[in-house]
Amino acid sequence: MSLETEVASLKLKHPVMNASGILGNSPGGIVRLVKLGFSAVVTKTITPEPKTGFKPPIIVELPTGGLLNAVGLANPGKSVIKDLVGTAKKLGIPIIVSIGGRFENEFVDVAVEAEKSGANALELNLSCPHAKGYGIELGSDPVKVKNIVKAVSSVISIPVLAKLGLTDKIIESSGKALEAGAKGLVLINTVKAMYIDVFTLRPVLTARYGGLSGPPIHPIAVRVIYDVYKEYTADIIGVGGVCDWTTAAEFIAAGAKAIQIGTALMTNEGIVNEVLNGLKKWIQYHNVKSIKELVGTAHKI
Repeated sequence: MSLETEVASLKLKHPVMNASGILGNSPGGIVRLVKLGFSAVVTKTITPEPKTGFKPPIIVELPTGGLLNAVGLANPGKSVIKDLVGTAKKLGIPIIVSIGGRFENEFVDVAVEAEKSGANALELNLSCPHAKGYGIELGSDPVKVKNIVKAVSSVISIPVLAKLGLTDKIIESSGKALEAGAKGLVLINTVKAMYIDVFTLRPVLTARYGGLSGPPIHPIAVRVIYDVYKEYTADIIGVGGVCDWTTAAEFIAAGAKAIQIGTALMTNEGIVNEVLNGLKKWIQYHNVKSIKELVGTAHKI
């Protein structure tokens, strides 16, 4: 019985990694992620220059479940990459550097620095829903997705993953990313949403809009992964609302070779082991030898 998996040429001892934005912004955060048991670590999205983001409040727990956040891609800039990668290397764990930008040259700038520092792979953030000029504004345009992925893939040799968010063109954008050289896809990012305080009659977040994460978006992510896998049989990392082993297993059955956990980690630091123990029992239940045999099985029924 094996939990080993391989996605976009990355060989992992099991399929569970952290989602970008969760503890991946400092060497200390990398150490903590490793101690929590992830098979690979993903950095916070890094832009060429430091970015301050929005003023508080930037995150709110919703009465309907899940979180709404608008950090604004706050990060210390590309100078931090060397220390983040170096820490992961010392601990013997693969590290995926998440990068962001407004233009092709900004993505390329950070990508080159990440490869030079020894990163194992790149995750292109083409889906942040609350930073103007970044993320979803790029990912919703299949042509821009293709151009950015092609620009990065043409100058580096490590695997490129395109992280895409919910748009009406996500299937087309996925195809363009793969066509342009992406070795895999990360599906999905948080979903653009809003929460209004009915007493002040104002949006709670200073940015007004934020990214909805956690269990409320999980069925959406399952559907997207299922549709994209059906169309392209691509290497997919599933993210969005994983809170136990069954939600992780859903992603795998839909077509994901690995999964990322974000929001759930904020309230349950033991979730990695819980998910892995559940997946082991799931493998036994289906009488197979490896988690790899269960990838995309929902398409065979």
